[in-house]
Order: sequence, then C-alpha cells, then structure tokens
Amino acid sequence: MQDSFKELIKLLLPEIIVDYFELTSYEKDQEILHLYLKEINSIPKEYRESKLSSKGFFDQITVQDFPIRGHQVYLHITRRRWLNEDTGQVVFRDWN
Repeated sequence: MQDSFKELIKLLLPEIIVDYFELTSYEKDQEILHLYLKEINSIPKEYRESKLSSKGFFDQITVQDFPIRGHQVYLHITRRRWLNEDTGQVVFRDWN
C-alpha cells in the first residue's frame, strides 16, 4: 500500500488493523462503505523460532465498524494461516 494511503487509513481504522492487514479493495454504496482487508505475511512473534510456511487463508469474516461520515462501515477480513513444518500443525495469529 502506498505510504500516503496508509497514513489516511491510520486515521480511519484501529492501529492493529493497519499494522497487520493490507487494504486490498473497497466498495462504496450510497450509505455503506465496504473495506476488504487481508492479513500480511508476517510470522506471529510466538512462532519466530519455528519454520513456518504460508498455507493460505481462513474464510473471510465481516465486522461492522464505527460509521464514517454517515456511512455504515463493514470490514471484510481475511486471516492468514501457516503450517508449522516442525510439528505439522496449522498455526495462526491469536487476535484475543
């Protein structure tokens, strides 16, 4: 994402979203703004010592966010998953 857009997105979305997701597209209806976000391929810190390989994404989820300038805002979030090649387990970032 271009730096100028990233600075603008930081004003609109929570910081954690900007740090770990990229805005891939958006749609604007008359009163609804849809933002499509995909998790970037950065290894979760608790698995930095493990050998991980990206293994695709979970199904997209939709979260309603706070309105922006009278528009309802929906975040369409796609989370990444990795295969821990040492254990054979699928791992992902814990968002709790």
